[in-house]
Formats: sequence, C-alpha cells, structure tokens
Amino acid sequence: MKLIIMPNNKDLSIYRNADAYLLGIDGLSVNQSVYFKMDEIKSIAKELKDSNKELFISLNKNMHNNDLKYLKEVLLELNDIDINGVFFYDVSIVNLKEKLNLNYDLVWNQEHFSTNYSTCNYWYSKGVNYVCLSNEITLREIKEIIDNTKMKTMVMLYGYIPMFTSKRKIINNYKNYFNINDNFNNYKIYKEGNYYPIINDKNVTTVYSSKILNGIEELDELNKLDYVLINSYGIDDNKIKDVIDCFKNRKVFFDENNDKGFLYKETVYKVK
Repeated sequence: MKLIIMPNNKDLSIYRNADAYLLGIDGLSVNQSVYFKMDEIKSIAKELKDSNKELFISLNKNMHNNDLKYLKEVLLELNDIDINGVFFYDVSIVNLKEKLNLNYDLVWNQEHFSTNYSTCNYWYSKGVNYVCLSNEITLREIKEIIDNTKMKTMVMLYGYIPMFTSKRKIINNYKNYFNINDNFNNYKIYKEGNYYPIINDKNVTTVYSSKILNGIEELDELNKLDYVLINSYGIDDNKIKDVIDCFKNRKVFFDENNDKGFLYKETVYKVK
C-alpha cells in the first residue's frame, strides 16, 4: 500500500515521506490546493524519478471545447516525461489516449460515480488500469470493489472531502450582485451546526466537507488497497507531515475535527 499526497504547497520536500504525488495542472484540474505549469511538472518529474517516487497528474476538470487544444498539447507533453498515470473525469481523455497513442496509465476519477466494481471492470476493459474510488461509499462497499476488480485501487482516507463542484463562479456572482469587494478565495457556509469550507478559484467553486475524513483505523481492513490518498487542502504542512508518518507506521490518531465520513453510513439524500 502506497501513500499519495495531494500537496498544499509547491515545496514537495515537505512531503518527502510520501510514496507518490498527485499534482494538478493549471487550467485543466480542479479541487487542488496548488496548480502547476508544465515546465514545473517536467522538473518535478525528473526529481521524483531520481528519488524513486511516483508521479500522477490530475486532469480532472470537466473539459469544454475551448480546453481541447491545450488538453491535447499537455497529454502529448506528459508522454515525453516519466509519470505513472493521469487522473481523468472527462471521458474525452480515454479517447485521446488511444488516438494519440499515449503510453502512460489512466486513473478513473469520476468522484461520485466510481461506486461499483461492474463499472470499474468496464473501464478496465477499455484500457484504464486504475480507479480512485468515491468517498461516498461505505467501507464494506470499498472492500467489495477491491475484491472484484482487476484495477489497481485508490481511495482518499485523510482530508476534507470535495462534496460539490460547479463551473459557475457562485461566490463571485454573489459578490458582484451585492457589490461586495474583497480579495479572498476561501469562504465558509454554516448549515445545520457545521461550517463547510468553500473554494472559489478561477476554474470552479467547490464546497468541502465540514470534517476531516480520517480512515487510519481502517487500514488493516483495506490491506488489499493499492494506494491511499492524503488530501492536504486546508491543513497545516506540519500536521500533514505527522499524518503521513502515522499512515506509514499505522499509528492510530484521531483529532477533534476528524470523522469517518461515509465509511460506516450509506449516503441517502432526501428532498426536504
């Protein structure tokens, strides 16, 4: 089982005890704390290869027609450097991988849809070798998928969970309507006794869970899992270093703002 870090800082040496890194590319990725340019990715890829670390690239934006030219350029550039795989949301990337004869693996990462092994096996038949499982399914369902698919499996077990993402600039639209001027990108919404962090960047608006998912106690039950993701968004770098060490050494911890997400409860949504 390997640890993948989603960094909160471009100084990746902070997370040196991680086994792999998931980096987003500016303009083609969402739900990342920091975004990288292609020249930065090329330099990082060489450094990580020299350190025997793995590198995954997140291209998880829902692509639009005006993204396609740049997307093709990036996919081809990534083919010339040493990466382990590309996370995708938009299925155009699956088609482009075949059309452009790209040699790296793909990771199915449609957050709310990667919930069953039948669909995993469909994508495996299409040449997709990895899946990043949804954080909206239970521990039992995660284990069931792992036992019934040939894909390499990943799941996020620490961090704030992205619950809702919209291409609409919801906060900006609100501020413009009411003539509110500020320079913030981070906001919170209060609902039913909890504060939910909101990121409003140039790409999307994302609402995160009010609590930090902490699944370290479940590692032994998930011993067939290939990768654990740690999302550092909104969490102090020193804390993340401690979290990585605890996951590496199976040292159980639990902080006040942690919970188990949906690991032990099914997601049931009702219209009120």
